Amino acid sequence: MLQIYNTLTKEKAPFVPMQEGKIKMYVCGMTVYDFCHIGHARVMVTFDVITRYLRARGWDVTYIRNITDVDDKIIRRAAENGERPDQLTERMVDAMHEDEDKLSVLRPDQEPKATAHMPEIIDMVQVLIDKGFAYAASNGDVYYRVEKFATYGQLTNKNVDELRSGARVEVSDVKESPLDFVLWKSAKEGEVSWDSPWGAGRPGWHIECSAMSKCCLGDTFDIHGGGPDLPFPHHENEIAQSEAANDAKFVHTWMHAGAVRVNSEKMSKSLGNFFTIRDVLEKYDAEVVRYFLSSVHYRSYIDYSESSLKEARSALERFYQALNEVEAVAGELDNDYEARFYAAMDDDFSTPKAMAVLFELVNELNTASRDGSASAPALAAQLKQLAGVLGLLQNDPAAFLQGESKEGEITPQQIEAFIQQRADAKKAKDFATSDKIRDDLAAQGIILKDSREGTTWFREG
Repeated sequence: MLQIYNTLTKEKAPFVPMQEGKIKMYVCGMTVYDFCHIGHARVMVTFDVITRYLRARGWDVTYIRNITDVDDKIIRRAAENGERPDQLTERMVDAMHEDEDKLSVLRPDQEPKATAHMPEIIDMVQVLIDKGFAYAASNGDVYYRVEKFATYGQLTNKNVDELRSGARVEVSDVKESPLDFVLWKSAKEGEVSWDSPWGAGRPGWHIECSAMSKCCLGDTFDIHGGGPDLPFPHHENEIAQSEAANDAKFVHTWMHAGAVRVNSEKMSKSLGNFFTIRDVLEKYDAEVVRYFLSSVHYRSYIDYSESSLKEARSALERFYQALNEVEAVAGELDNDYEARFYAAMDDDFSTPKAMAVLFELVNELNTASRDGSASAPALAAQLKQLAGVLGLLQNDPAAFLQGESKEGEITPQQIEAFIQQRADAKKAKDFATSDKIRDDLAAQGIILKDSREGTTWFREG
C-alpha cells in the first residue's frame, strides 16, 4: 500500500484518498517574473514523477499547479524592462513551458492564474472579514488576524507566542499585530490594480492559492505540494485562510520537495551559483538533468555539481547501451522486477530504490543479450516500461548515445566520414590506419562499436 510522508504529521502513513480511485492534488507553481531556475526544475520533476506514478497505479489524478502572475517582483521587473506586467508574465510562462517540455514534464490538468481569479479572491477576503478573521486597515490594505486562528503554526510547529516575541514592530505599522499578514494590498500610483470593496489594489500572495485551490478542487483535497521554502509562512498562511473561510479541513497530506544546493552550498544569486534551467540545458542533455533530479529522494536536498551530472550521464548511457543492443518487444516474463519497483515507489515515492531495481534489470538484460537469450527483447521492453513511469528511457537509444555536437566538437557527419574511411582502410588491410582512426575518435570521446551489421558510435559522457 502506498505510504506518503506528511509534513503536517511528520510521519509516513498509508495514503487513502478522499474518494476511492481519485486523487486531487494542488502544487504551488512559479511566480513568473524571470526564467525558472534549477530549484524550480526539482519541484517540476518531483511532482511530475509523483503524478506519473499515481496514474500508473490506476488512480484518476487531477493535478493543479498555479501561476502567480501578479506580485511585487513582477511589477518591479516589468517597470525595469519598460513593459506591462502581463507582457512580462506571458513571456515567462511561455519560457517555463519550453523548459518543462525539454525536461519531459507533463502539463498539469489546470494552470490557474491569479489574475483570472480576482472575483474568487475578493470573495474569500470578504468572507474572512465577515467572520472576524480579517480587517481593513487605515491605508486600504486588508490583513489576516493570525492570533484568532487557534491552530496557527500546526504545519511547521511554530508557536504564536514565540513568533510574536520575535516579530519586528514598525512604528508606522497599521497592523493590529506584527504577526498579521496581508490579504489585499492597496495600489500605489501607476500600479496594476483591481477594484474591490476596500479600494483599488491587488491580492497578497497567500490568498491567491487559497482561492484558486478552492475554485479548482473544492474546500478540501488530498495532496498539497510545493518547494522547500514554502511551509512557512506560505503554506501555514494558506491553512489559516482556507480553514477559517471554509469551515473545513484544508488538506489531508502535505508534501515538500527538498532544496537544491550547488557544490554543497545554498543556491543564491549573491553567491554566484544560481543557474536557470536554460543555463543547465546548454551544458547537459535534458534527460540527464531529469535523471539527476530524480536520483535522490524527493524530500532530501540534492547537490548540483559537475560530478553529479556526469554520474547521471554515465548511468543513462548504461541503460541506453543495453537498449541499443536489442529491439524491445513486450513478452511474458517470470521475474519480480515490476513488483519490487512498485514496492519501492510505494515507499514514499523512493526513486533511488526504484532505480536500484532498474540497474538490476539492466544487468540481466545485458547478460541475456550477450547469451542470445530469447528473453532479451521482453526484458528491454520491461526496462522501458518501468523507467517510463519516471519519465525516463523513452528516447531512441542511438540518438541519445550519439547526442548533439556542441560548439567545437566533431559533428555526426564528420564521424560518419571517418567511419567510412576506417572501413575502406580495413578492406584494404591497412589496419594501422584503421586503428589510428579509431584511436583518434576515442581521444575526442567518440567510441566505435563493430558488429556484423556494421559500425555504430556513441559519445562518451
